[in-house]
Amino acid sequence: MTRAKDEFKISLPQIPARLENLDITDKDIQDEDSFNMVTISDCYIEEQRAEKVIFEKIIFRNVIFEDIFFKNLELTDVKFINCDLSNIDLSGAIIHRVEFMDCKMMGIKLIEGTIRNVRFSNCNLSYANFRFSNIKQVIFMNCLLRNGDFQSVELLKVRFDESDMKQIQMSGTKLKDIDLSTCDIEGIGIRIEELYGAIVSNIQIIDFAKLLGLVIKDE
Repeated sequence: MTRAKDEFKISLPQIPARLENLDITDKDIQDEDSFNMVTISDCYIEEQRAEKVIFEKIIFRNVIFEDIFFKNLELTDVKFINCDLSNIDLSGAIIHRVEFMDCKMMGIKLIEGTIRNVRFSNCNLSYANFRFSNIKQVIFMNCLLRNGDFQSVELLKVRFDESDMKQIQMSGTKLKDIDLSTCDIEGIGIRIEELYGAIVSNIQIIDFAKLLGLVIKDE
């Protein structure tokens, strides 16, 4: 069987080769603060509450974010490398040309986000909440997405590669042209009509048959 792979390219972060180092661990981040053209590394950023903060042309490396609520955050041309963003709240974020690499992102809230040209590679996104987000030209590559909330999400040119999507909730999300064929989708929560046009493997057909109440009998 020839798999109809949806080929598309994403625009990667455009970051200068040389960046100044910035220490913001003791800074009280305020509404509409802006940070750009720096590297932030090997630190904790914690107990911050602010709206419409902007990070542009930034590399975060080995940064732990804890007790963070950045409403309507804007990220443009940013890389997160080996960072911990677990359980932080980035609801309403606008994220464009961003890479998350080897990051821990369990329980992160990206509700009602606008996410464009983003790549998640080798990230733990278990229990992540993307509900009501608009996601376009995004790749999830070798990610852990167990028990994630992708309900009522708009997906366009989104690819899930070699990812664990067990028990992911996707009701209200149309999967037309979305390729799930290399992923583990056991226990996926979705309505039958939303599966129309999804790209799946022969083995996955058995999982989806369960949604119809069918019993597969071996000959």
